[in-house]
Amino acid sequence: MSDKILLNAEHIDKQFGITHAVNDVSLTINAGEIRALIGENGSGKSTFCQMLCGIYTIGGGTFTLDGKVVNVKNQVEANNLGISIIVQEMGTLSGLSVAENIFLGHEEPFMRGLIKDTRAMIREAQRLLDEYGFKNIRAGAMIDNYNFEDRKLVEIVKATYMKPKILIVDETTTALSQNGRLELYKIMDAVRADGRSVIFISHDLGEVLEHCDTISILRDGEYIDTVKSSDVDEDSLKRLMVGRDIGTAYYRTDYGKEISGEVVLSVNGVTIPGQIEDVNFELHRGEILGFGGLSECGMHEVGKAVFGASWDRQGSVKLADGTEITSIPQAIKHSIAYASKDRDNESIILNESIRNNTVLPSLDDLAEAHILKAGKLNKFAQEFVDKMQTKMQHIHQFVSELSGGNKQKVVLARWLGKGSDILVLDSPTRGIDVKVKQAIYALMSELTAQGKSIVMISEEIPELLGMSDRILIMKDGRINGEFARSESLSEEDLIAKMV
Repeated sequence: MSDKILLNAEHIDKQFGITHAVNDVSLTINAGEIRALIGENGSGKSTFCQMLCGIYTIGGGTFTLDGKVVNVKNQVEANNLGISIIVQEMGTLSGLSVAENIFLGHEEPFMRGLIKDTRAMIREAQRLLDEYGFKNIRAGAMIDNYNFEDRKLVEIVKATYMKPKILIVDETTTALSQNGRLELYKIMDAVRADGRSVIFISHDLGEVLEHCDTISILRDGEYIDTVKSSDVDEDSLKRLMVGRDIGTAYYRTDYGKEISGEVVLSVNGVTIPGQIEDVNFELHRGEILGFGGLSECGMHEVGKAVFGASWDRQGSVKLADGTEITSIPQAIKHSIAYASKDRDNESIILNESIRNNTVLPSLDDLAEAHILKAGKLNKFAQEFVDKMQTKMQHIHQFVSELSGGNKQKVVLARWLGKGSDILVLDSPTRGIDVKVKQAIYALMSELTAQGKSIVMISEEIPELLGMSDRILIMKDGRINGEFARSESLSEEDLIAKMV
């Protein structure tokens, strides 16, 4: 790490209505540094970075990049100045090819007068994809053909091929498999070795300590401190983030719990061509059934199949009374909830209010003689977002303005309000800080104590071990192993069935 200051942020400020998202934050980042930016959801991390790269206008203060004051108006301008971001949620545009997404806003090298040389663009994009090791992605294919993780890999290429001075990585690793993460870490190391810098946002404190040189902490929009990774541990970082010791309770501590013999859901011979094959399992009353595996193992598709969200599904998903679930409306009607890993595109409506998102599955229940009354909707939404302790201005605020953790709270408030008996939670703590994780785990335990049942799909092995009554491991679209909850069960036991 050089002594040269590459980025200087002075008195950066941003308000959204009455919410002070970033409050007088000043910090410096040196050339050749990987700087972590951590804090609870809503602490201002993403807002700070989005002002730097032009997604938001700067409310106050100045950014100085490589000795020059910058006030970026949009991401294309940011790229041209040497600032790139990989955003937390989906950052590619549907309806365009992979190549068009990579070079969006930078098509000039492929223009022949007024005509775009599409073949040349595809050739160059494929060269970059191959160079990055992402050879399974075809530059000429439509981006919509690829899943969430592969689209993230495309974003990595898009954000880094121009060799930015500052690369912002905002909660990207939560969308990636272990192999994808390793590739991203290599890219971050290469940026540092080249004398450029990375701002790395993550709630995985172990990851932060392993891959970052220094760590800056924000709390409630305010700068708290910057520390060297070599001088701190996870517990001290948690205290800095939260302002107090959050205690030792995190995952479940109970073992030997007898699973109810009452089966609430039976999955038999479920197949989705090319994704999962002959999947069979039963979900019991009051059980947390964990699904784990490596990327492309099929576990995320299992969640969609249970919720009736797979049009080409074969086999059956049946409730205890014999009702077969074949569609999303039917699943909701029969008390099945689903929270997708791809939160922004599949679990919430970004450009709608917190209230409207929360009441959506319960509209039939809330209607009086087919009439919806605003007062009743408001009261319902307020009750359940309050139960989730959602940090917001008011229930009429757009969900798009919330942090990742608070968006997830809205998703869970929706299904809490609906009173669903079976919850399919795909990556329920993705991109969520340690305190909110703790609250979600407590909620899961509370729900199962009430007799509700949970299918928890997770890419985090500690989460599977810590929260599941049983764990099913997927490999190549099939269930490849089953484990009962046990103190002696190890990460190595699960990994052996994944690979």
